[in-house]
Amino acid sequence: MPNPTDTLYTAAQVREIDRRAIAEQGIPGYTLMQRAAAAALAVLRNRWPEARHIAVVCGPGNNGGDGYVLARLASEAGMETDVVEAADPARLSSDAARARADWMTAGGAPTGTEVLPQADMIVDALLGTGVDRPLTDDYAVLVDAINAAGRPVLSVDIPSGLDADSGEICGKAVRADVTVTFIALKRGLYTDAGPDCTGSVVFDDLGMPLEAYEDIPPAARRLDTAMLAEYLPHRPRTAHKGTHGHLLVVGGDLGMGGAARLAGEAALRIGAGLVTLATRPEHAAALTASRPELMCHGISNPRELGPLLRRANAIAVGPGLGRSAWGRALLAAVLDARCPLIVDADAVNLLADEPAHRHDWVLTPHPGEAARLLGEETREIQQDRFVAAAGVMASFGGTCVLKGAGTIVHGPRDGVFVCTAGNPGMACGGMGDILTGVIAGLVAQGLSPEIAARAGVMLHAAAGDAAAAEGGERGLIATDLFPHLRRLANP
Repeated sequence: MPNPTDTLYTAAQVREIDRRAIAEQGIPGYTLMQRAAAAALAVLRNRWPEARHIAVVCGPGNNGGDGYVLARLASEAGMETDVVEAADPARLSSDAARARADWMTAGGAPTGTEVLPQADMIVDALLGTGVDRPLTDDYAVLVDAINAAGRPVLSVDIPSGLDADSGEICGKAVRADVTVTFIALKRGLYTDAGPDCTGSVVFDDLGMPLEAYEDIPPAARRLDTAMLAEYLPHRPRTAHKGTHGHLLVVGGDLGMGGAARLAGEAALRIGAGLVTLATRPEHAAALTASRPELMCHGISNPRELGPLLRRANAIAVGPGLGRSAWGRALLAAVLDARCPLIVDADAVNLLADEPAHRHDWVLTPHPGEAARLLGEETREIQQDRFVAAAGVMASFGGTCVLKGAGTIVHGPRDGVFVCTAGNPGMACGGMGDILTGVIAGLVAQGLSPEIAARAGVMLHAAAGDAAAAEGGERGLIATDLFPHLRRLANP
């Protein structure tokens, strides 16, 4: 079985693992419920050791059953415990009904939502992983009450109202401080709205036997900085600049020369041997002066671009390219090149107008650009980012890097990866240009486009986190990543 902290599953896969444990491995469902409740209570007491009064909101399914068991265990541990019931007890699942009966036998009695702001903290055991449509009014009211109480929140398995597969909010969702999730990590915890709703994620496999996971391939895997040592080995002492590749960056229309420069310097910072910029003639001298290690060429038309294309072994096109006739003509020339491409920004937008298909490129759209590629609305992309990334790859070939919270890397050989690093400080101009340069610089050094996409996304996010750790998220700018990129590229 793969490392459980690196693998992500769909809700249906987790239900199958749970079924196998019960039906094939002989673990009673109520035993698993007790383990889940004990694990959640342990997290609660570790995170909020001063909490003496807790309120538990219990729904009708097994998630609610976890909450009833937790409430009983907390009471037995001497905590004042209130339970808010969201469903008619007659409608509870069998294990949840048993959990409620045991709680009642131990002296439990339901209360109303007025206890929520009075508690030291709230346990959200309202809804589990089966939510995939907007919440009904009753549940929406309870979610609002939890969020409005102003108390710390621990969500059991998943914040109620969050789609476990896509990370979409189903109308309303609980905003937890901590989520303790069981059996397997759900992929929706880590993309779209997932990171905003989950808070810190704690995982417990509930002692599941390995046999329950057999032959169930993960729906996605998490990127990790430990991968970088594999992707970026030590260099031989005989290395020279030609050993590490020649990248061509094409972009920088009038007023946007900085985008091309950011991409070029990012490629240098992660080890590309040579980087050439093809940009507007008006920018070439200034870019050379600002970063003399970049070889800057003023290009007026595609004919002038030809010699540069032939010398490159990787090309990044799009940073500051614009959508004028100049940008369109240069992109058309680049698409005829025979080396791997990294396509970003306006090159992606232009590609939406005139689609093409290649196996050796990386497309790096943000959700709006992905929507243009697929002829959809941005909100449709965000409703299921995994489906959108797969759609881009299927329609255009190569590897898709769908940027955003929980960036998704979907490649043709190794499947789907999710980046759980990165921070809101990186939501500023120029960050995408640096990501393009990082991925392209790795391709120039000989990594396959698919592996370069994974390594580049991880390097970029980790550098952003390191920069934020130094001075905070607000006010972070793209060039703050450069020193950290260099350090991280030498694992």
